[in-house]
Amino acid sequence: MEIMKKLSVLALILMLTASLLAACGSSGKSASGTDSPSEGGSGSGSGSAAEGEIYIPIISKGFQHQFWQAVKTGAEQAGEELGVKITFEGPETESQVDKQIEMLQAALDKKPSAIGFAALDSQASIPYLKKAQENNIPIIAFDSGVESDIPVTTASTDNMAASALAADKMAELIGNEGKIAMVVHDQTSVTGVSRRDGFKKQIEEKYPNIEIVDIQYGGGDHLKSTDLAKAMMQAHPDLKGIFGANEGSAVGVINAVTEMKKEGQIIVVGFDSGKAQIDAIKNGTMAGAITQNPVGIGYETVKAAVAAIKGEKVEPQIDTGFYWYDKNNIDSDEIKAVIYE
Repeated sequence: MEIMKKLSVLALILMLTASLLAACGSSGKSASGTDSPSEGGSGSGSGSAAEGEIYIPIISKGFQHQFWQAVKTGAEQAGEELGVKITFEGPETESQVDKQIEMLQAALDKKPSAIGFAALDSQASIPYLKKAQENNIPIIAFDSGVESDIPVTTASTDNMAASALAADKMAELIGNEGKIAMVVHDQTSVTGVSRRDGFKKQIEEKYPNIEIVDIQYGGGDHLKSTDLAKAMMQAHPDLKGIFGANEGSAVGVINAVTEMKKEGQIIVVGFDSGKAQIDAIKNGTMAGAITQNPVGIGYETVKAAVAAIKGEKVEPQIDTGFYWYDKNNIDSDEIKAVIYE
């Protein structure tokens, strides 16, 4: 009897242990499951909407830069004003094309009312956008467009014009002559290509005495961009300026100039905003930069999505504007409204 009693107690302990492990496993799955805000990358918000609710997932190119946080703020403002549910997510880095495609597929699986999408690769996403089209899910492109007419509209900066203005400022600051270089975030997204080409074209057409000696791609990663900019300065000791085509690229150039003790010798012109760039402009390491209107980009993306869902007319292109800012106007009300830390 004593043996039977011990076996019964042991069986009970095993059953309780199994139940506890099952509960833990269930809890872990929930924490990383499809409704998790950070599932598949970084972001916010939960999964699909309640019955009858308009649900719009917003998939950005990244999440690590302050730029995307400002876009998220604008999207959330519009979502609240228009009474729709949004989620906002993006891969950890702007080189993770596959991760972003997974996010797009996951969003499609939730059968949303519309999708906001900033493509890391303007070609790779097209098959998934066709799936959205087949299921009558409007796509609103933002920041970066895609090489397709599937998106109802694109809410973005005129990046060609904006980077041409950056080229004009660079030329003025180096006295319209000398060697310069460029650190661009990528050559697959529309923003990467447009900013590279807009800056390069403007220099080549308007400033014959300026030579672009190098163009490198840092994936928007400030550490990689720092290494690239340092290599440029070492290869070209007479370099007079470097253009950083997005927040990560520009911060990388700033860090490189600081590490190489070239402050005041290399003119740094950037794109986007963020605390590191604002500090660099105020302390003189960066001459100035182009800022977009990221809050406006997020707001207009959601606004256009709601209009498309309701069958209202949406213009094929929504120009959200851009501004040049430097130490002379950084504290003006106009610039304060569009830069972000």
